[in-house]
Amino acid sequence: MKRKTDWKFVAGCLGAAAAFGIVVGLFINGITSLLNRAETEGAETLRQGITRACVQCYAIEGRYPPSVAYLEERYGIQIDEERYNVFYSGFASNLMPDITVIPVEEP
Repeated sequence: MKRKTDWKFVAGCLGAAAAFGIVVGLFINGITSLLNRAETEGAETLRQGITRACVQCYAIEGRYPPSVAYLEERYGIQIDEERYNVFYSGFASNLMPDITVIPVEEP
């Protein structure tokens, strides 16, 4: 009789451990997904901020800024270069530049 209860106890412990592992896995997956979404939204917010500063520069100065450094210096744009790569390509001073912000991938 004692042997049957031992197997039931072991089976119950294994089931509980498996359920706990599944819950922990789902929790980690949810946190990772949330962090990825926040990073993507942060990049989009930065791109929109740079775009607004470009339009403001055009309205004030009559030309689009020559670089992102110009926006940082004169229009208060702040870029966390450890988190985002910013690609700014201006063809002419009277055409809206192409702005791309990409989150830096961790090694």
